[in-house]
Amino acid sequence: MLRVSVALAAVLVAFAPAAAQASIKPLSKPAQKQLRDGGFWQNGCPVALSSLRLLTVTHWNFDGHKQTGQLIVNRTAAPALERVFRQLRKLHFPIRHMRLADAYGPERDRPSDGDVSASFACRKAVPSPCPGAGSPRSWSNHAYGLAIDLNPTENPYVGCGQSRDPKTRPYRDRSRHRRGMVTRRVVRAFASIGWGWGGAWTGNTKDYMHFSVNGH
Repeated sequence: MLRVSVALAAVLVAFAPAAAQASIKPLSKPAQKQLRDGGFWQNGCPVALSSLRLLTVTHWNFDGHKQTGQLIVNRTAAPALERVFRQLRKLHFPIRHMRLADAYGPERDRPSDGDVSASFACRKAVPSPCPGAGSPRSWSNHAYGLAIDLNPTENPYVGCGQSRDPKTRPYRDRSRHRRGMVTRRVVRAFASIGWGWGGAWTGNTKDYMHFSVNGH
């Protein structure tokens, strides 16, 4: 397993762009193999690796500097998402962690704060934090590369006034804006390509980090 982790880290580093500019590229064969070997994609996932794309964008970090971030997204959504991130850059919206290694690298090397923005994740939908909420049986939009989570610490998944991550407590009150929290302008940027926001869900469950192609 150690060899796989080291090899995957090497591939992810190799995919880090030298210049901070937007691009959309197919996943290389070695990258596809490493995602399989690392357990991030397996047979039965609802999207083929050939249907995913590596989206590279420039964004602002929490220190007020521009940096390069990357996401693995569905090929059908990649061009529109590139336009969204161009708008987020104009808004100076900060993103804490958005490198491939942050989401798909060896677990021991991922950011300890867990505040990673990402898209593709081959998994079922996550149940509401509300007590007694059942486990969804359907695939998450993340499993298709058709959803993005932004700054999950600052934009928690909450249900019935609680979440699963204690670090998110200061951000559950959405009436007080803090750096990195999703704003109306960010919501409008995604709405411009037809994507919905989990913070607009009806009922007691809100997923403030979550944007998806169908709003779910």
